[in-house]
Amino acid sequence: MTDGSDASVISTRRLRLIPATVELARAEMSDRSEFARQLGARVPENWPPESAADALPYFLELLESNPNWAGWLGWYAVATLDDVPTLVGSGGFFGPPDGAGEIETGYSILPQFHRQGIATEMVGGLIGWATAHDDVRRVVARTTEDNAGSRRVLETLGFADDGPGDEPGGLRYVRTQAR
Repeated sequence: MTDGSDASVISTRRLRLIPATVELARAEMSDRSEFARQLGARVPENWPPESAADALPYFLELLESNPNWAGWLGWYAVATLDDVPTLVGSGGFFGPPDGAGEIETGYSILPQFHRQGIATEMVGGLIGWATAHDDVRRVVARTTEDNAGSRRVLETLGFADDGPGDEPGGLRYVRTQAR
């Protein structure tokens, strides 16, 4: 199994993607100013995104239990806005590739940063990092029928609709890696 020991900051055109650590995750849950200091970015008042807030304790537990999964869990997306590094979203994976080489990605962008291409840029950077690992064969993502923005992100990045997801109104998308 691939470990995430090569998880360092990913730079895209407009973003710095910073891998989650136990220290960052703890600060995110308990001390906003320390979280901002460690991240080196302004943290908007509406952080964390509503869709990600409930998962914070779960991902902290995964980080604590699996220190070699760095990179295979959460990443923070920081953009420089008006010369101020600002946390705009987060994304990542639900763990390292399974035995079949499949990983699942998820992502969330704060509402004030929607419709600016940030999600596409962030997920593209994360997928590029993950698929540089030879054992990643397929990337799965889930969204809902009514989330046109998320569906557009996935289709832009080469994902194909793979049918219904596990939840009512859910969709599953898959991107297979050519090797």
